[in-house]
Amino acid sequence: VWWFLVGSARAFAVTPPNHNTQLSRHFTTRRSMVAENMDGKAIAAAIRGELKEQVEKMESAIPPGLAVILVGSRRDSQTYVNMKKKACKECGIASFGYDFEDTAAEADIVDCIRQCNANPEIHGILVQLPLPPHMDESVVLREIHPSKDVDGLHPLNVANLTSTSTHLGNTKLDWSDLSKVPFPIACTPQGCMELLDRCNVEIKGKRAVVVGRSNLVGMPVALLLMHRDATVTIVHSKTQNPQDVCKEADIVIAAVGRAGLVNADYIKEGAVVIDVGINAVDAPDTKRGYKLVGDVDYEEVKEVASLLTPVPGGVGPMTIAMLLRNTVNAAIRGVVTSEEKTPSSTQKVHTNEPK
Repeated sequence: VWWFLVGSARAFAVTPPNHNTQLSRHFTTRRSMVAENMDGKAIAAAIRGELKEQVEKMESAIPPGLAVILVGSRRDSQTYVNMKKKACKECGIASFGYDFEDTAAEADIVDCIRQCNANPEIHGILVQLPLPPHMDESVVLREIHPSKDVDGLHPLNVANLTSTSTHLGNTKLDWSDLSKVPFPIACTPQGCMELLDRCNVEIKGKRAVVVGRSNLVGMPVALLLMHRDATVTIVHSKTQNPQDVCKEADIVIAAVGRAGLVNADYIKEGAVVIDVGINAVDAPDTKRGYKLVGDVDYEEVKEVASLLTPVPGGVGPMTIAMLLRNTVNAAIRGVVTSEEKTPSSTQKVHTNEPK
C-alpha cells in the first residue's frame, strides 16, 4: 500500500565502522543500548543514485522503460503508481502508464499486456495489485513475458528462484549480487536481502527465521537466504512454539500481516530484525485517526535486537528501489520483441546449463 513507501530520503550513513568487529557483536555479545535503525529510506536513495548513473552510462538510444497498468480508482493504488512514476523520472527510466476503469474486461488488460510485451521501448511491466474481483490475477500475471516481469511473480521466474544448482557440473549463480542474477526477483524479498548486505550483516552459516509463508515475501525471501547459505526456518500459523523457534535466530524477517505479533519474547539478544509488515491501527489522538505499525513490536524489540527496520521507512522504500533495478537490469539484458511469444508455465526454465 502507498503509505508503506512514504518518506523523504536522507543521507545514507548506515554502514558501521570496524566491519568484522561490529558483525561479531551483532551475534555474540549483550548490547547495552537500543538497536540501530536499518534506514531503508537512505539506502533506497543511494540505490536510486547508483541506478541513475548506470542509466546515464548505457549506450542504447532507448532508455529503460517501465509500463504500469492500473485498473480501477483505488486511492492507495493511484498514489503508489504516482510514486513509482516519480522514482522512474529520478533515475532516467521512461514511464508508460495504462489506466483502466474498474469495470474493464479482463481481456482488455490481457491485450494491453501483450502490446507491452511487443513494445521494444518497454523493458518491464507491472500490473498494480489488487485487481477487481471479476479478474483472475494469476491469469493476468501469466501474460507478462518472464523477461519483462519486474515484479518477479511469473511462474517461470518463481521456478528459477528455487533452482539451487548444487549438483556436480552446474554453474552456480552468484547470489551475493542479485543485480547479476539473470532473471527478475520479487522486489520486497530482494529489498530485504539488500538491507542485510548494505548493513554488513553476515548471512552465511547464520540461523534465519522467516515469519510468514506468502508467495509474495515469505517463500521467496526464505529461498534467497538459503542461497546465501543461511540455515532457514519458516514459522507459520501451524508452527508449534513459534517464540522458541524465533528465539534461536540470528536473523528474523517478519512478513505475516499481524500488528506487533513479534515482541521481545521472540528475539534473542543481538539478533537482526527486518519488519516487512505494514498495518493500520487505531490512534484516536492523531490527525488521521490511525497510525502505521509493523509486524514487530518496535518499542520492545529495539531493546534486544542489534539492528531493526522501522515502519514506515524500512523495507517499503527498498521495494520501489528494487523495482527500478529490475527494470534497468531487464534493459541491460535485452528483452523479447513482438516476434517472440510468452512461454507457458510448462516450458523449460533457466537451469544453469553446464559449461
